[in-house]
Amino acid sequence: MPIALDDDHRALADTVTALAARHAPLEQTRKVFDDLAAGEKPAVWDELVRAGLHTIHLPEEYGGADASLTDLAVVAEQLGRALVPGPWLPTVTTGAVLATLEPTGPVPALLRALGAGAGGALVTTPGLTATATDAGWTVTGTCGPVLGLPGADTVIVRADLDGAPLWFRLPARTGEIIVDEGTDLTRSVGRLRLHDDLVTHEDAVPAPDPDRVDLIVNTLLAAEASGVAGWALATAVDYVRDRVQFGRPVGTFQAVQHKAAMMLVHTETACAAAWDAARAAGHSTEQIRLAAAHAALTALPAGIDVTHDCVMLLGGIGFTWEHDAHLYWRRAVSIASIGGPDAGWARRLGAAALTDVRDYSFVEQDALPQLRARVAPVLEQVAALPETGTSDEDDDRPVQEGGPRRELLAEAGLVAPHYPAPYGLGAGPVEQAVIADEFARHRVKQPTTVIGEWVLPTLLVHGTAAQQQRFIGPTLRGEFVWCQLFSEPGAGSDLASLTTRARKVDGGWSLSGQKVWNSKAHEADFGVCLARTDRDAPKHKGISYFLVDMRSAGVQVRPLRQATGRAEFNEVFLDNVFVPDDCLVGGPGDGWRLAVTTLSNERLNMGAMLTHGSARRVRELIDSGQYVAERDDAIRVLGRDTGREMTLSAMNLRNVLGRMSDADVGAEISVQKLYNALVQRDGARALLSLLGPAAAIADGGGALDYIGVPAVLFGGGTVEIQLNVIAQRVLGLPR
Repeated sequence: MPIALDDDHRALADTVTALAARHAPLEQTRKVFDDLAAGEKPAVWDELVRAGLHTIHLPEEYGGADASLTDLAVVAEQLGRALVPGPWLPTVTTGAVLATLEPTGPVPALLRALGAGAGGALVTTPGLTATATDAGWTVTGTCGPVLGLPGADTVIVRADLDGAPLWFRLPARTGEIIVDEGTDLTRSVGRLRLHDDLVTHEDAVPAPDPDRVDLIVNTLLAAEASGVAGWALATAVDYVRDRVQFGRPVGTFQAVQHKAAMMLVHTETACAAAWDAARAAGHSTEQIRLAAAHAALTALPAGIDVTHDCVMLLGGIGFTWEHDAHLYWRRAVSIASIGGPDAGWARRLGAAALTDVRDYSFVEQDALPQLRARVAPVLEQVAALPETGTSDEDDDRPVQEGGPRRELLAEAGLVAPHYPAPYGLGAGPVEQAVIADEFARHRVKQPTTVIGEWVLPTLLVHGTAAQQQRFIGPTLRGEFVWCQLFSEPGAGSDLASLTTRARKVDGGWSLSGQKVWNSKAHEADFGVCLARTDRDAPKHKGISYFLVDMRSAGVQVRPLRQATGRAEFNEVFLDNVFVPDDCLVGGPGDGWRLAVTTLSNERLNMGAMLTHGSARRVRELIDSGQYVAERDDAIRVLGRDTGREMTLSAMNLRNVLGRMSDADVGAEISVQKLYNALVQRDGARALLSLLGPAAAIADGGGALDYIGVPAVLFGGGTVEIQLNVIAQRVLGLPR
């Protein structure tokens, strides 16, 4: 899914794509590499100017459209996907920075020049030193590489003045522009060399907010990286889908499918980070600092990884000069290098994350006042009652216990507000967000039915009125706890191979078989069970969906002690367990359809709740000083963990907003599920690296956290199975 989420942004993206296809075909770009390196503007530049794409972000008085940073990111992504050559990116970056300044001194003239079609460059790389004089300043030194500097008409420079920044426009015919041979062959790169060159007071421009400069630069680089990655993914998938080796398409090989699926993961994370940075433009300085660092840390390396993997999946042809893959790879390397080392951004993000958290709310605090007025009194009553549930140390959610609090919430429809009346409030995404905000305001934890989160929506859609009345209300009140009896010793990821049998008997069914990895089974009142009712039907057919009373005769629950020493899962044996007819959901043979149905009224996921390796754990470790690494190393670990969690939260928010605007969010949901598992694996391992000898003690703060990670990596299908699903069902690679 691209950065564009709503209809307006999608229309803008389509316009840019069409313009690039007409006026910037790569075969034409290849003919002018030398001219581009020297700073000459390509033929497409006039079309970009005519369409106003170089100024959409500028104020109207300078020929712009007062567009947002998100609008600009949408354009950057599509131009990156088409590998449009020339100075568009450095020009709009320069204009966006100037537009944040007070319109004093040379700023208005500079903006007018950019609005008229001048090319721009922003010199912020170190190497220039300023010294004050009576006439202004003299500047000496050579800056680092700058995109678009050769051929730029308007150049804004930052120099060091006794530890403080001096910003100025580069006077005409001042200094020397060194034209370098760029890694990216589609636009110029160079360095500015000055030797006691005079900069007058008339040339000085107000110093911009450095955090806003970082946000603008990183957002646009990240958006372009997202576009470049999108092209590389599509190109690789198309190739392996059709390329035949050993008598079958390359895309049928599992190694190829897994690489392609991970390319999608990296592409989606780049897009989410770029989008999140763009939306931060109107936020506080603290929020901007988090989002800018996240974009650089996440999107820019992803661009390199995806384009590299594109070359690898293309094989030898992708490594030839004639194929376009290396041009995209070069672009990805170039923009990531300009953005700066990711280790530095990890440190900066970690430092910001010590005190601040990115805000992913999307409703105003005064939104839906009537709903707030309805919810607030209930939560005030709940807050005044004692809390009967306990909280798991690894999870901020309360356990699913009943009691007066839970009864009040259930009666008010607030346990599952997305359910229809009489069980919920029929709340959509905005309403759910407002209700979540009210829970937070009143410091009341939102309840969960755990496995019931999956069971109850199935009953709402497929259950009888009697089944709904019997099970939904009591579960919402915390009177019933559920477990899921799906997996078997011989049917884990291949769930359709299950062998548990359901034999028809008078008044119901007799179930026999073995289930495994059943969380909550030792506490559950009921279990939702898949069993085979027709042995002769194909394996996805003949499966039925039962509601099993866990206290029935013939049900035996045995805890499974895991590698952590804990017994969080169970195996369940069913020995001729009687299940009455009214506990069959749907009809015989409907079980698989019920099990795989994706329901439209799912609970809104507002954050990135992690069980293992969370940034919160790293932050606590740093605050306590109980780590053995250098502090900078610990801060970088915090930054990387925070970045991964921010990516998950950005995906969550994009899913919500995408659904609200009727966008297809299927791919992003699939990626999010897989990425969540990988984040917990990598975060737990990173936490372990900070503990040193303390990890030799089981309760030393991280060892068991890491050893418990397989529960996440196995749950809902292993990482490898999820990669298969993404490759085949999302990317459409052949089986």
